[in-house]
Amino acid sequence: MMTFRGLTLQRGDLRLLENTSVSLHAGWKVALTGANGAGKSSLFKLLLGELTPDAGELQMSGYDRIAHLAQEVPGLTQPALDYVLEGHGELKAVEQALLQAEAEGNNQRLAELHGQYDLLQGYSKRAEAEQLLAGLGFAQDSFNNPVNSFSGGWRIRLNLARTLFMPSDLLLLDEPTNHLDLDATLWLEGWLRSYPGTLLLISHDRDFIDNVVDHLLHVEHRQLWLYRGGYSAFERQRAERLAQQQSMYEKQQREIAHMEDFVRRFKAKASKAKQAQSRIKALERMEKIAPAHVDSPFHFDFPEADQSSDPLLVMRDAELGYQQAAVVRQVGFTLHPGQRIGLLGPNGAGKSTLIKSLVGDVPLVSGQRTAGEHLYIGYFAQHQLEALDVQATPLLHLQRLSPDAREQELRNFLGGFGFQGDEVLAPVGRFSGGEKARLALAMIAWQKPNLLLLDEPTNHLDLEMRHALTLALQDFEGAVLVVSHDRHLLSNTVDEYWLVADGRVTDFDGDLEDYARWLKERQAGQRRAEKQPQAAVATSSAAAVASGNKKLDRKEAARLRELLKPLKKQLEKLEQQMDTTRLQLEQTEASLGDTSLYSDAARKPELQQLLKDQGNLQQQLETLEMEWLEAGEALEQKTAELGL
Repeated sequence: MMTFRGLTLQRGDLRLLENTSVSLHAGWKVALTGANGAGKSSLFKLLLGELTPDAGELQMSGYDRIAHLAQEVPGLTQPALDYVLEGHGELKAVEQALLQAEAEGNNQRLAELHGQYDLLQGYSKRAEAEQLLAGLGFAQDSFNNPVNSFSGGWRIRLNLARTLFMPSDLLLLDEPTNHLDLDATLWLEGWLRSYPGTLLLISHDRDFIDNVVDHLLHVEHRQLWLYRGGYSAFERQRAERLAQQQSMYEKQQREIAHMEDFVRRFKAKASKAKQAQSRIKALERMEKIAPAHVDSPFHFDFPEADQSSDPLLVMRDAELGYQQAAVVRQVGFTLHPGQRIGLLGPNGAGKSTLIKSLVGDVPLVSGQRTAGEHLYIGYFAQHQLEALDVQATPLLHLQRLSPDAREQELRNFLGGFGFQGDEVLAPVGRFSGGEKARLALAMIAWQKPNLLLLDEPTNHLDLEMRHALTLALQDFEGAVLVVSHDRHLLSNTVDEYWLVADGRVTDFDGDLEDYARWLKERQAGQRRAEKQPQAAVATSSAAAVASGNKKLDRKEAARLRELLKPLKKQLEKLEQQMDTTRLQLEQTEASLGDTSLYSDAARKPELQQLLKDQGNLQQQLETLEMEWLEAGEALEQKTAELGL
């Protein structure tokens, strides 16, 4: 149980919380939301013991082990996998104690420590750490690369893997998806849903919140408001409360009318597309929750370009890559005004390379890129935030783009992006990542592009700014091509998806749920291919025959049954190996039941070997059982496909 009772929290002259009370139960998964500066990070510091309440109290019981995602990673020469393994402090301590006991020849201590190591499942922890790294997008050949060889975003992923690896009763995650792509975000969702402890997370990804948490704790007006459900449930409940206030009624009606008008126009353009229907449903839901955002400080749009071309951009027979090494081949398409495209694909497949090639930052390896006469590109990428002039102000950034523009006009425009009053005169060097991202978007919008190329535009943006960006993109008249792990943004702003995978760019006939299934099947197929190359060949051959002739005669059916034999033999072989391994494990554990083994110093080597054998056999059995399940599924599926 975690209880805030009459809690008051102040930082400097700013009072964040005042006499607020709430209780969170063990095992809950809770999202912590609120405006920037409301006190979310300060609450984390309070839970970590880095702050004390100014009044009231915090009571915590049952949280002896707290894991917290750090935002900074030291530039170590230590291998990445070892860095993750060190997150398990208890296991690391036992390993060091084993080395010391070995050096001292302390046999009794060695026996005790080996027992502790076995209880901690030490022999399987390296494989567990490798699974965490793989799930977060690290290639296997990078596991032993030094920490300081990774970029900042990948170092944050390393910290996330290390945090997840730590045994914990309470897990605190601050923006865990900020540096993840969509694939890694989907994996993290699944991991967190199965996490057995209490989870508190700060996130600006509403779909991620909806799919992970069961409660939401909102910081507003120096109070903590507890809601049951995820972010969508919070929006509805908060909207109902705010809608009762008469002063908000007219603004609510204008927002709903705006959305209804968009839905009518959108239905007329794309009534049959599956993802279009999904988007319309989402917009209709947004009508009901619009009041939840009536007090948002962000209201802007992307002004229509003065001129436009049709087509805007054409790619023909293009190969995209770096230093004459192609990453994506045979790229050919035409971009027209009004197209709205979301790019999907595994990490490293070439999505960012495609966008950079469209911008012209990366020259084509071969092929042709033809730009329309009146093409005006608005390009957003994370590296552009670092290119901002840290000495200049937001106002000066826009004045450099339009020296003749009136200052009041520029101030009004920046106000829609949350830069009010003296904030337009503050140097960018003091800005947070979110403020820099808002300024970069403001500069793009001010230049009136007719093609928006957006590479992870929501990183560092809070929920209210993401909502405003979604509405602005819905009204944008030009073409949009976006890469994002924010599924809510994608679902509500794009009409079609392109898949970048296996060196090609193809149309993806489906929505984000279809993509999640495609990704899961692809990953499972890759694992099966690694483990069962012969079975994969047989399966492919059988599928090719089956698709060519549904009505098989007996001779053909017999031939296909022959093709299934490798799968059946493999299944039988795995069953035999499992039986053998189980027997060996039983014999090993029976030997470990001999009490004299632990008291007789002369038998220390025997004890060490038995404990090591036990761990290896347990891991082998788990691997064999997984392979057996996969082989059984493959055989069952192929048998059904062939009608045998």
